[in-house]
Amino acid sequence: MAAFRTRHFWLERLAAAWRGKSIVWLSGVRRSGKTTIARSLPRAEYLDCELPSVRRLLAQPEAFFDARRGRTVVLDEIHRLGNPSELLKIAADHYPDVRILATGSSTLGASRRFRDTLTGRKAEVWLTPMMSRDLVDFGAESLDRRFLRGGLPPFFLAPEMPEREIQEWVDSYWAKDILELFRLERRHSFQRFVELLHVQSSGLFEATRFARDCEVSRTSISNYLAVIEATFVAHVVRPFSARRATEIVAAPKVYGFDTGFVCHYRGIERLRAEDFGLLWEHYVLNEIHARLQTRSIRYWRDKRGHEVDFVVAGRGRPPVAIECKATSANFDATNLVCFRKQHPEGASLVVAADVKTPFAEQHAGLRVEFVPMEGLIRHLQKVR
Repeated sequence: MAAFRTRHFWLERLAAAWRGKSIVWLSGVRRSGKTTIARSLPRAEYLDCELPSVRRLLAQPEAFFDARRGRTVVLDEIHRLGNPSELLKIAADHYPDVRILATGSSTLGASRRFRDTLTGRKAEVWLTPMMSRDLVDFGAESLDRRFLRGGLPPFFLAPEMPEREIQEWVDSYWAKDILELFRLERRHSFQRFVELLHVQSSGLFEATRFARDCEVSRTSISNYLAVIEATFVAHVVRPFSARRATEIVAAPKVYGFDTGFVCHYRGIERLRAEDFGLLWEHYVLNEIHARLQTRSIRYWRDKRGHEVDFVVAGRGRPPVAIECKATSANFDATNLVCFRKQHPEGASLVVAADVKTPFAEQHAGLRVEFVPMEGLIRHLQKVR
């Protein structure tokens, strides 16, 4: 497979964002493909802000933007500038005819100052690990490679499991993302936390257990999780409830950001039948993130152990309950039935890897719809 592919979904997403704002911030973890996508934009001037010559050029923003009216400019690695927020604010307020794509460290997007300065001035596109449309562009014939190698293009294209590259990625994440903004200490404890999160990915989060294993305080673990969530390396899925006594209302589930990292840290080198369901659940979550560009996703669990993988509810809309299954055969609807006893309105969906055409079944009087990935997204887009 060739190293470069045009990722049509993301180019379409950027074009849609520019129809609303002149400045688009492309965020995402390192090596997710931000620079490659930026370089693939037609008729755009690409500037790498790591270069001293580019930083000197941008030191006079008015002269720079005056010379580029009506054009598209890519400012890659914009966090290398001394005051990137000020530069983008000038562009948004005084040069709306200059379209700008800004990319950089995910930590800049997590910065309160960056967010506050550009509130209402920029559109944001979150580049997730590879989703279904990307797999078409990359010519993937099955999900096995995507699950094992993960959704970062260099790792997906690697002929073997990129174990050394994953450790280099984690080291760079610490050195170039974490230290620059958050100034955390105890590198070993932080990296151990990243590892354990992926080992226990999709499980209920218990800070005390992590604190013991990482040899830090419970408060430090909470800080670590906030940082990792802000930089897209983990996703905290909080419980959906009506505050009933029978429902879990506080304990979150935490997902690692990429199936390749989950496989790496769990020691999965070949997919087994029991691995596919877990990785499919991660892949479905990634697809929802990519297509809806939101993290407003919940799960549901009651105190008897019944659990629904994901719940999505728009404001004033009934909740959509989602179960992720490797196969639609022999589906047990007990969890969905229990959920609907508490929350009777809304669609009950099973997104299964083997479903190509939607169909429905009745389970204990509940209509359950079995949908492929595209069918799931269509349902969710209606409730946003």
